[in-house]
Amino acid sequence: MAYKSDFINTLAERGFIHQGTNLDGLDEKAAAGAITGYIGFDATAKSLHAGSLIQIMLLYWLQQTGHRPIALMGGGTTKVGDPSGKDAQRALLTDDEIGANIASIKTVFAQFLDFGNVQNAAVMVNNDDWLSNLGYVEFLRDYGVHFTINRMLTFDSVKLRLDRESPMTFLEFNYMLMQAYDFLELYKRHECVLQLGGSDQWGNIVNGVELCRRAAAVEVFGLTTPLLTTASGKKMGKTESGAVWLNPDVFSPYDYWQYWRNTEDADVEKMLALVTTLPMDEVKRLSALGGAEINEAKKVLASEATALLHGRDAAISAAKTAQETFEMGGAGGDLPIVQLSKAKVDAGAPLIDQFLTAGLCASKGEARRHIKAGALKVNGAPVKDERNIDPGDIQGNQIKISIGKKKHAIIQVD
Repeated sequence: MAYKSDFINTLAERGFIHQGTNLDGLDEKAAAGAITGYIGFDATAKSLHAGSLIQIMLLYWLQQTGHRPIALMGGGTTKVGDPSGKDAQRALLTDDEIGANIASIKTVFAQFLDFGNVQNAAVMVNNDDWLSNLGYVEFLRDYGVHFTINRMLTFDSVKLRLDRESPMTFLEFNYMLMQAYDFLELYKRHECVLQLGGSDQWGNIVNGVELCRRAAAVEVFGLTTPLLTTASGKKMGKTESGAVWLNPDVFSPYDYWQYWRNTEDADVEKMLALVTTLPMDEVKRLSALGGAEINEAKKVLASEATALLHGRDAAISAAKTAQETFEMGGAGGDLPIVQLSKAKVDAGAPLIDQFLTAGLCASKGEARRHIKAGALKVNGAPVKDERNIDPGDIQGNQIKISIGKKKHAIIQVD
């Protein structure tokens, strides 16, 4: 169906909408003038991962359609830990660890949002500014009365833990109250009327909408995105070796490019719509390509997604490295490099150790399994047994090591 606002039309067309508290009302408000919306990001690690990319893109489209986005850093809520989708309590971090994580995470948002001198400039705030100053008794008295235990027990973040008989601490139980209070505080400070998030945040968002209605007598809105999985059922942003991080110091632009290049055929259209800014006519054209041509669409997906996060130069470099590595049989310049001295090679350097150092394998056991499967390779040739590096492996001053056809690194022998 057609909506009145560019914002909701864009989200609907590109596949971002799962649930809304009052989608028609939000559409009316967004069509009538600029609104302010937010998403919260807890600082549980030094980088967000690709699963958070969909939420960042929501803020991107909010700003691109004339509205003001708020990126809320969860300096306060991280101290509690969101129980949503978890079977156990998150590890509790110190203030210094949380501060360092926030400083690292912040760098990503500047790639997607304009924080400059535009009328709808993005805003970044930290909920620790108000949550850590709350008096506990006063908070419970003023806002706890608006929540019932009966209803809180029905939300998935709580219900799933209880169904699995997994312990849930009282600390975690407070999380949804704190997130609801964030919404009220942002309404008061920034006239924020919209909270966005993934479908796992639905209960927390509804609580915030209700608290604003009860405590401030105002209608605000909530909107969630679908839980994003691949066609084969895998969670987006995960690989066999771990998470696909957004910060380049923990996940290189080349690896990021390669992750999107390896998108399953059935997911190309969905991912082009969600993680690139290509017009939907172009998304439809690319996703309609059949046979081997779908690989060209995947390269476009990889390059556009990488350019958004890391810049166009990084995307071009990653694409060039991939071409040199996969299509021309060479060793592209963006591959991981392991430095190794000639003296260590002469003394006997275990080949498996270099695969671990390069990050191609997580353990020696995994490397040995790859040897048995014929997937562990040196200069393109399968390694038949566990051995040391042989001087004959060195071509020039390099050795190309690989796992299968998609994971490669270079050993630089000096």
